[in-house]
Amino acid sequence: MFDLTRRDILTQFAALALFPSLARASDTKSPLQFDPPEPFSFDLLVERAREMASRPYHPETVRNGDVLQRIDFDEHWKIKYRPEATLEIADGKAPVRFFHLGRYFQLPVNIHVVGGDTSQRLIYDPSLFCMPDDSPARELPHDIGFAGFRVLDPGKETDWLAILGAAYFRSSGQSGQYGLSARAVALDTAMPTAEEFPRFTDFYLAPSEHGTIVINCLINGPRIAGAFRMDCKKDGPVVMDISARFFARQDIPRVGLAPLTSMFWYSETDPSRRKDWRPEIHDSDGLAIWSGNGERLWRPLNDPHRVMTSSFMDTSPKGFGLLQRDRNFENYQDDGVFYDKRSSVWIEPKGDWGKGAVQLVEIPTDDETSDNIVAYWVAEKPVKAGDELALDYLLTWSDEEPHLSTMGRVVATRLGRGGRPGQEHPEGFVKFVVDFDGGPVAELPRFAEGIKAVVTASRGKLTDISCYSVKVGTAWRAMFDLTVEGTEPVEMRLYMTQDGKTLTETWAYQYLPESAPADKFGKG
Repeated sequence: MFDLTRRDILTQFAALALFPSLARASDTKSPLQFDPPEPFSFDLLVERAREMASRPYHPETVRNGDVLQRIDFDEHWKIKYRPEATLEIADGKAPVRFFHLGRYFQLPVNIHVVGGDTSQRLIYDPSLFCMPDDSPARELPHDIGFAGFRVLDPGKETDWLAILGAAYFRSSGQSGQYGLSARAVALDTAMPTAEEFPRFTDFYLAPSEHGTIVINCLINGPRIAGAFRMDCKKDGPVVMDISARFFARQDIPRVGLAPLTSMFWYSETDPSRRKDWRPEIHDSDGLAIWSGNGERLWRPLNDPHRVMTSSFMDTSPKGFGLLQRDRNFENYQDDGVFYDKRSSVWIEPKGDWGKGAVQLVEIPTDDETSDNIVAYWVAEKPVKAGDELALDYLLTWSDEEPHLSTMGRVVATRLGRGGRPGQEHPEGFVKFVVDFDGGPVAELPRFAEGIKAVVTASRGKLTDISCYSVKVGTAWRAMFDLTVEGTEPVEMRLYMTQDGKTLTETWAYQYLPESAPADKFGKG
């Protein structure tokens, strides 16, 4: 049996960044071989998943685990897929190359190529990979299988989509820089019981009628089976039209749908959290929600001292996503991994998702190598054994969220010691500074009248609330002090109005006194 932990999975997927770009393919005849064709359609795949869920789950066993353990990062780096063996999908619009198994990718997947209403399984052959003479991979059986795959641009110089490990997938998006990831489903994230990681077992690759490539996936796990279809289009932003069908074998306390996974260590919000020479380190800086009633929310991310789960109740959400709003290189100073170029990912439901909540899970981290942020949709109705779940949505990897609000947006959140400059700073006061820009905010005259910051807090006392125009640029700044006792979280909301008319999205922040106590900002 092969047991996976969250750390195992995230270590596996982080390894994608280590694989170099591959050389251009030659015109050599393809050495790929296939099994005889079999009937295929997405409906047949759904029926297969339904039938699988009706039977007990049998844990998979790793073959040749002792050998795979020796294929570490260094050894894996030396194993290259042969360019002449590139699988050409859609007449070369979507070239596909494959990953080899290794220490961090120990379970194989089946690759099928779809043509019309049939599919053919690609036969694994070690000769498809170029490997050193002393590579441990040479000791593996000739039918060991593939670990995953990546989709390249037509010129075969760079890849823009990779699937490797559990049910994770990610795209380099609009700016060509890998960052956060998505997955098919999340089970019991941040629950007292262990998180479960169903995995893709089979992929059926086909040309897309309107896009670039269609990827049909079969999913299996101890408590759930499913069929997952991604119709991917790369034209600037990468847009995936997703159909997901899940079948529960057992009761599942928490099923996260359309889940996203990212990394947040620290930003400009709290300077005392900075432990590295770089000013900011994060793949995403906030969760954006477009609620069913039309309200726009922006929730800046935290790196808490303990696991925190926040729920945003909603009915028929219009969208949500983990975004990287700060695109200024000067704020990161990282010319190696370019955090300023990391994709934002936006989920747009198709149809009515009903009642439920967007949940945000924030997990403590002390470096940039662990993905510690998860966001997903949880339906109000609990998932019981025998239940069938169906949902469709668009998933977009881009520099900007697809449906930009016409309202002013939050562009910065900062914390510091409370009080007023030039005066003794009172103990226990924390100052919050929130900048808004864009939309009607950017059009306000410098000395516009009737402007107000509307602030609420779930507990504590708010004082010194103000709102004024920043004298450089077009942003407006809201400021206030908070005093609070105890260490329990404080939920705060803030937005700007003019004569009672709302001008901005809602800033929704969770202040954690135990992670950012007032006394750490110093005294006057």
